[in-house]
Amino acid sequence: MKVAIISDSHDNMPLIKRAVERFRELGVEFVLHAGDFVAPFSLRPLMDSGIEWKGVFGNNDGEKNGLVKVSSGRISEPPLSLELDGKKIVVVHKPEEVSPEFYASQDVVVYGHTHQKEIRKEGACLVVNPGELCGYLTGNPTFAVLDTEAMEAQILPLL
Repeated sequence: MKVAIISDSHDNMPLIKRAVERFRELGVEFVLHAGDFVAPFSLRPLMDSGIEWKGVFGNNDGEKNGLVKVSSGRISEPPLSLELDGKKIVVVHKPEEVSPEFYASQDVVVYGHTHQKEIRKEGACLVVNPGELCGYLTGNPTFAVLDTEAMEAQILPLL
């Protein structure tokens, strides 16, 4: 299964729309968002994509009730635990929202917040920060794609 991982979209509508286009091109079946959507209007491309998705709140998501409503409940407080293709995945916004010991019980931990892309292993757990979708801090909008069969992730440029 191909899972797109995004974070820190910060209302950048042109790049959110471009990301959804890329997800379709790549055959993505599920999207995980590690927080900082910001406003409910920014959810429309994901909601209209036809691709199932879930996400967590970040520290810049102030209008939580609106985000929950527009997302039809797909956004929750971190940590979000789910199973995709038989893999145990946890999504948080800040890396410190899970302890290092927590990794041992998961297949994948996803986080955002730092705007810095990273893929690493903690024991058998794959840890992924897709970087920033918005491109505001680094000038380099990115996302990740997780292949749940191979248990590998890669970070891709959005532009």
